[in-house]
Amino acid sequence: MRKIKNPWLHREGYDCFGCCPDNPIGLHMEFFEEGDEVRCYWSPQTHFQGWIDTLHGGIQATLIDEIASWVVFRRLQTTGVTTRLNITYRKAVMTTEPQVTLKAQLVDHRHRLATIHVQLENADGVVCTQAEVTYLAMDTDKAKSMGFTQCELEGDNLLPL
Repeated sequence: MRKIKNPWLHREGYDCFGCCPDNPIGLHMEFFEEGDEVRCYWSPQTHFQGWIDTLHGGIQATLIDEIASWVVFRRLQTTGVTTRLNITYRKAVMTTEPQVTLKAQLVDHRHRLATIHVQLENADGVVCTQAEVTYLAMDTDKAKSMGFTQCELEGDNLLPL
């Protein structure tokens, strides 16, 4: 497993709620590549709850949307925008969980539309939320005009978390 370098770091104006490490109210997500999957290990916090001790569904949607974009960055080496987010909430995700795992992979890419399957698992590995996300992938010139050049991996393999 290798950490994915954040291609947006040090870009003027970068303050993404999902992945910017410096956003004071953000999710501070980091991403890893494991085989053909992009993964994120994230620790819920009380201030992201909807009901008592329950992770807000909108926060889950944000986590899912964000990791799907990183699949586009890494697998397609471009950026894009979400066109569809189809989520199935199967089991409550508790904010008391020490860590949840998001796993995402590209399942289809036709023309400029990419379909990404995402699942969110609790600390016991139970799939709590699943989604199919459709992204409109930008062509190279458009991606460059948006500040995207490439999405690389960091150095050596890491031990599984």
